[in-house]
Amino acid sequence: MSLFWRIFLLNAAVVVVAMALLLGPYVTVSKHVRLGEAEVVVSGAAVMLVINALLVRFFGLAPLKRLSQAMTTADLIRREARPDVVGAGEVADLTRTFNSMLDRLESERAASSARILSAQEAERQRVARELHDEVGQTLTAVLLQLKHAADRAPAALGEELRLAQETTRGSLDEIRRIARRLRPGLLEELGLASALRALAAEFTVPGLAVRHRIDRGLPPLDPESELVLYRIAQEALTNMARHSAATQAEIRLRSSAAGVVELLIRDNGKGTGGAPEGNGMRGMRERALLTGAELSFGAGPYGGTEVRLAIAITAGSTA
Repeated sequence: MSLFWRIFLLNAAVVVVAMALLLGPYVTVSKHVRLGEAEVVVSGAAVMLVINALLVRFFGLAPLKRLSQAMTTADLIRREARPDVVGAGEVADLTRTFNSMLDRLESERAASSARILSAQEAERQRVARELHDEVGQTLTAVLLQLKHAADRAPAALGEELRLAQETTRGSLDEIRRIARRLRPGLLEELGLASALRALAAEFTVPGLAVRHRIDRGLPPLDPESELVLYRIAQEALTNMARHSAATQAEIRLRSSAAGVVELLIRDNGKGTGGAPEGNGMRGMRERALLTGAELSFGAGPYGGTEVRLAIAITAGSTA
């Protein structure tokens, strides 16, 4: 039934009931209205208005309210349940149209995000290659020149040149570290497990211990899924190191009999505290959408934060 006829019939039902009461033997009105009769009429009108408001609110416009709430809370980077299509008519058609629009927008956003992230990865590889090949080689040459000069300089000047050597060597190590983070060479060469172990070692510093537990015999993943897993682990550890004040963290990679590979990043920090999601979390959600993975954030078993990513293995996945 359409919204128009639903509201019309509800109102008509209230009016018919009121007329039946007035025409029946239970309610009578004299030619000269008395106070008691006026009170009856006013009370009846008030009751009709209340009943009409309740019927329209909870029966006539309830589907529109549910649809309005769904429109208000819709988020294209979260896989949420669609509002149910109830009955037929304009509201049902509107709900179906809204669900179809969400499906189309999610598909378009996923395709757009895939192109953007692909371009980002290509740019990261270019920058990492330039840092490693050009800046790295230049600093290596500077190191050799400093060593050559230090070996032939007087003692006092030689000490200063050696300090410059150490500073240059530290800068070279930092550039190589940045290049590794921009372009995970271990992921391409040795696979996801080795890359995650190296990532745990990279974030292990004084005051923060990062452990890794990676199951053996994990099912093969396609390169895109492996990159998504690695980048989400990297972003989660970066957020943890910056904001959580944690002293312990864990990377867990495991598979289930249901054909799902699950990544867990846990820490014992202060947690999110109900803070809204920042760009880092939304970026992780966008990456998860690329592979149809399920990503969730919550409280960890150690009182900190837990990031959970589950990727279903498809029959066409390759190592």
